[in-house]
Amino acid sequence: MAAFELNDLSGQVAIVTGSSSGIGEATARELGKAGADVVVNYHGEERNADAIVSDIRAMGRRAIKVQADVSDEADVVAMFDRAEEELGPVDIVVSNAGLQKDARLADMSLGDWNTVISVNLTGGFLVGREAVRRFRKKGLREHVSRALGKLVFDSSVHQVIPWAFHVNYAASKGGINLLMQSIAQEVACEKIRVNAVAPGAIATPINAGEREAHLDDMLKLIPHGRVGDPEDIGRTVAWLVSDAADYVTGQTFFVDGGMTLYPGFRGNG
Repeated sequence: MAAFELNDLSGQVAIVTGSSSGIGEATARELGKAGADVVVNYHGEERNADAIVSDIRAMGRRAIKVQADVSDEADVVAMFDRAEEELGPVDIVVSNAGLQKDARLADMSLGDWNTVISVNLTGGFLVGREAVRRFRKKGLREHVSRALGKLVFDSSVHQVIPWAFHVNYAASKGGINLLMQSIAQEVACEKIRVNAVAPGAIATPINAGEREAHLDDMLKLIPHGRVGDPEDIGRTVAWLVSDAADYVTGQTFFVDGGMTLYPGFRGNG
């Protein structure tokens, strides 16, 4: 099979959570470019979700928007129901929705801890669990993909790099790492592939202020010399869910310009 065919996602339906902006938006668009029909999930940014749906439809794909809170079990189930009703069986799920509520440890409220864990980690569990259930219900469609289903989690370099003053976020991403690996170990025998991407510093609205105020300091942490674009992550996900990556499961792909190489240690070993 030619390489371009292995990367083709035509005939497949994808759900991308938290895809009304940032990395999720870029991922939804890249999946559409690769041929997939896309569910654009949003929590609050409906106007941008409409624009993304319109753009994906302009590519000749089907696309819908679905509002859902990934930390709410009923919302997650309803999102998958809507996807199946309007687009058909789901082949690809990208668990991307996440947030930050930063504070020093001694000043962090239990509410801020619980909110981040609920969305980032419990949301990953709920979306991942429903994905596996729907993949099993759908069955293998070998004319569409070698895999029964493809599940990708959006993690972070902070699943391995400690992050002072962001303990809730770092803990959630460390949890995502073992959640992903454990699910992958459990379902690989069913031809369900489960992986993760771990972005480094990516130019998204969540860090716009930090980039504006401290870009030079950020670049010291990135050997590649630039802040990443959301499309860098989206293109990686599009490859991961294609048959070109059919033998890849249980892996985290760090898309970080070398941040996890700990550049501060260069020359000091």
